[in-house]
Amino acid sequence: MPDLNSSLKIANRRQWLRVSMGLSASLLLPQVHAKSSTLQWCETAMVGLGTTLSLRAGHANGERARAGLDAAVAAIRHVEEQMSLFNPQSALSTLNREGVLHKPHADLVRVLQLAQQVSTKSRGAFDVTVQPLWLTWAAAQRAGRLPTTSELNGARSRVGWRKLEVTAGQIRFLQRGMALTLNGIAQGFAGDLARAALQAHGVEHALIDTGEWSALGQSPEQSPWILGIANPRLESALIAKINLDGRAVATSSDAHYRFGADDIHHHIFDPHTGYSPRALASVTVLAPTCALADALTKVMFMADAAQAISLARRWKVDVLVVDKAGQWRASAGLIPALHT
Repeated sequence: MPDLNSSLKIANRRQWLRVSMGLSASLLLPQVHAKSSTLQWCETAMVGLGTTLSLRAGHANGERARAGLDAAVAAIRHVEEQMSLFNPQSALSTLNREGVLHKPHADLVRVLQLAQQVSTKSRGAFDVTVQPLWLTWAAAQRAGRLPTTSELNGARSRVGWRKLEVTAGQIRFLQRGMALTLNGIAQGFAGDLARAALQAHGVEHALIDTGEWSALGQSPEQSPWILGIANPRLESALIAKINLDGRAVATSSDAHYRFGADDIHHHIFDPHTGYSPRALASVTVLAPTCALADALTKVMFMADAAQAISLARRWKVDVLVVDKAGQWRASAGLIPALHT
């Protein structure tokens, strides 16, 4: 589990996404300024999953909107209790300490089963067992250096999604010294649960930010929700804006957290090498669910721009990628929703 300093730095990484695609900043813009909505809008900000989150909901009945937000917050807290590395009492932290978790919650099983499916289809490009790599890089950083080849080889020997056994009755590691991180999928799953909670309370217009993004209906200006994709090298500049069309949006960037002053070594690891992939600077995925979008940003980060476009077709999602030189490409299905 990361130490306090590492946790704070992860929080800063998630805050970068907020700045890039913020709720109240100019990066989230209605396309047209229509007449004011007759809906009553409520907003909640909270600290969770290692960062500050925000939820906004509109309903003709303000009490219904507030009840929906309360249920969405409860859903996010539930995900924290199960999947947060920042909570030493979470089910995930318990699993990492003990190597086995008996009678796991069904939602933790669901997330790990999805993770295993993505790992299988991506041939291990996404792998929730990479926590030993994070710990190795973080330890070296605290010592003011990069990890040695020997240290990385040792960490890689404890990484491998096939060495994780997930059943309804038990989750366990098949090798000593393993550890999981769900930072690449749990925020998305929390977004999915929050969205479902809002819908269960009759909320049809909302914007949900759990580090990944999804929306319901329209904005307060009665226009489509639009998110801005920031330039990973210049956070105040937009590359493009996306019309939200009911799909979830997730972004990963090499600017979120770095081991060193350059963009070579960062928080996204290639499970096969232990190092960060070199081709891309950021990946934004639009997918049917936040959890899938969240996971697929890491899958596509392992590729170059052309390969990521091909992967998007294979996964039946859309993607926008920015390479290290600042050039961007988007899949064909995303082009009509983009504003540059």
